[in-house]
Amino acid sequence: MPELPEVEVVRSGLARHILGARIDAVEVLETRSLRRDPGTAAEFAAFLRGQKIVDVCRRGKYMWLRLSAGPEDAAPQSGPCDPTALVVHLGMSGQVLLTEAGAPDHRHLRLRLALTGPDGDRLDMRFVDQRIFGGMYRDPVVGVVDTEGQAVPAASRSVLDLAEIPATVSHIGRDPLDAHFDEASFRRRLSRTSSGIKRVLLDQTTISGIGNIYADEALWRAGLHYATPARSLTQPQAEELLAACTEVMTAALAEGGTSFDALYVNVNGESGYFERGLNVYGRSGEPCKRCGALVVRERFMNRSSYLCPVCQRGR
Repeated sequence: MPELPEVEVVRSGLARHILGARIDAVEVLETRSLRRDPGTAAEFAAFLRGQKIVDVCRRGKYMWLRLSAGPEDAAPQSGPCDPTALVVHLGMSGQVLLTEAGAPDHRHLRLRLALTGPDGDRLDMRFVDQRIFGGMYRDPVVGVVDTEGQAVPAASRSVLDLAEIPATVSHIGRDPLDAHFDEASFRRRLSRTSSGIKRVLLDQTTISGIGNIYADEALWRAGLHYATPARSLTQPQAEELLAACTEVMTAALAEGGTSFDALYVNVNGESGYFERGLNVYGRSGEPCKRCGALVVRERFMNRSSYLCPVCQRGR
């Protein structure tokens, strides 16, 4: 499943191209891609037609568009936003592609939004999804405040920095690249659970955006075994782990993200390639880049964990 860097690559690509674009038409080719939407395909399309895209937002692995039905000649970010956002959930194999209007259809095309850009260019925003685990849906936004009750930007990355988030995303924690990520709160959460540290990293309500690949990479950088009880970490270890999470995702963003699912592509159809920089994930039987011991693969929560048995000794 795409992790934070992959989703941010898509979000930033969309933001560069579709801010201020008007949605002229909506084509639903697969209703299962709307399974999370509260209404019918016709209602979904009717809601979007005529709306202007004024923001592309992300928190963790979740992305959404803010819309406005303001005047056509208004600036892209002027006027109030619609209180309902369009959530884009990539699932396991979802892709969001931008193409010229009239370009040949992709094999697994599920949804098509015909857009007119601020410069008058016509293009398609296409949702392509082989496995149909992802999709789009409408969701009302809710307000976000900090511990003192002050409104704060809800998204980790956006243009408008609004203190509003789709209701179904509101339970998702901040990610390490978020300016409002609370490090002290994260350390307190660690101290209160005996769960293995990798389980905690994968808990999107505690810290978002990290999946199996980057969890393994961060744990290797911090020299921690995946089953180490979270509460056993010292403050310096917790700080080093958080720094490792930030470093590995920042590096992935710089290289365009990665996914071992060959279906992942960014907004222009270009595959991510951070796998070139992976230190342990997918390298079972190869020498550790730090100590030379052979990397091992172990079963973990119906998936795999990769680690160095020397650099990351057990509990």
